[in-house]
Amino acid sequence: MLWGGRFKKKFADEGMEFSSSLNFDINLLDEDIEVSIAHTKMLAKCDLLTGTEEKKIIEGLRKILEESKNGFWFPDAGEFEDIHSAVESRLLELIGDVAKKLHTGRSRNDQVVTGFRLWLKKAINQLINEIIDLQKILLAVSEKHTETIIPGYTHLQRAQPVSLAFHFLAYMEMFERDKKRLKFVFEECDTLPLGSGALAGSTLPLDREYSAEILGFSKISANAMDSVSDRDFAIDFLNSCNIGMMHLSRIAEEIILWVTQEWNFLKIGDEFTTGSSLMPQKKNPDLLELIRGKSGRTFGNYLSLITMMKGLPLSYNRDMQEDKEPVFDSFIQYSKSLKIFSKILQSLQIDNKRFLKELDGNFILATDMAEWLVLQGIPFRDAHKIVGKLVFFAEEKQIKLKEVKQEDLLKIHPLFADKNVKKILSIENALSRKKTYGSPNPSIVKKEIKKWKKVLYNK
Repeated sequence: MLWGGRFKKKFADEGMEFSSSLNFDINLLDEDIEVSIAHTKMLAKCDLLTGTEEKKIIEGLRKILEESKNGFWFPDAGEFEDIHSAVESRLLELIGDVAKKLHTGRSRNDQVVTGFRLWLKKAINQLINEIIDLQKILLAVSEKHTETIIPGYTHLQRAQPVSLAFHFLAYMEMFERDKKRLKFVFEECDTLPLGSGALAGSTLPLDREYSAEILGFSKISANAMDSVSDRDFAIDFLNSCNIGMMHLSRIAEEIILWVTQEWNFLKIGDEFTTGSSLMPQKKNPDLLELIRGKSGRTFGNYLSLITMMKGLPLSYNRDMQEDKEPVFDSFIQYSKSLKIFSKILQSLQIDNKRFLKELDGNFILATDMAEWLVLQGIPFRDAHKIVGKLVFFAEEKQIKLKEVKQEDLLKIHPLFADKNVKKILSIENALSRKKTYGSPNPSIVKKEIKKWKKVLYNK
């Protein structure tokens, strides 16, 4: 126990069981040791430890880390409040009273949040690399399908033709924004709180800049009270996980639709699908459904932390112990989802001719016809109405637009006498007619793929 000098009675066992965070903040062991080693070096630099004491404490800390990794040290949650008190207790056993000097000039308040920020910096870099891996796979699939025509949707109703590459490149943009959000949170985390003490700094001559240099922080915090009570960085991290999981959930949902017999556009590799205990024919996209479902879990983690923080007066309150479990869990779920989705994406079998016959000359080209009329000098609102009448006529006859007879076209509008209008109804050149940057024109999409290669491979 790191406190207790002013108490007459021992802390209740039930209280220890209820309050201990050791079961989850043991995940911060590496960072706790790293922070303590840096703090030890700083104390020695400031002549608050001798060289011999510095060496002894650092050797003891490294020994604890080694014992833990080799399975020789198992701190008990019934005995220790957290990983920090467990480490200090073991250090005392290993090196004796000199261990008591380690906590000079620091509080668990600034110690904990420093380790937490270090852990998050590492977690963020891992997630960014996993997103890049996913983007590379998505780009490779897209490059093969710049002219694989599929229906684009609004309101889940067929709207206009696009390519699979164009559709997937929309997610490339989303995943890139996910990386930018995580980089912003990394910058938030890259501030050293160590040396802030419990809330008001220290009377000791601590060198916080030196601690920041050792631990790889780019700057030190400016206000000790804010330093120990700030969890904005954790909330922003959870929000980044939320949006990233939301993007994964959206693309997972689309693939879930595309592998149904109704769409019959994709097949997922057997190694990433499951069967039914009752129905022998079933092949289910369970892993994609789990990604979709886990987004709800990460959303809940965000709500948990922001709700916990909303009523806390400055500075530190024990409520804030509840900050780590949601962060650890969201990181794990997001990381696993990125990895498994990348593997599923690599396993896809894609029918690149699935929609060609179905879309050729169909209503999905109605907007193209309206724009052709605009090029003939018809105001768009009038062109929209003319093509609307044509669609209504074809729908009544239960035929495609290209199947409307020439005499019927002329009854709707005389401009339809132009034989070029029939070319507009060909699905094969629908994408290449697009003019604007950001459209699914294959030449534009190929340029975008080339751009993404430069972004991802630094070529």
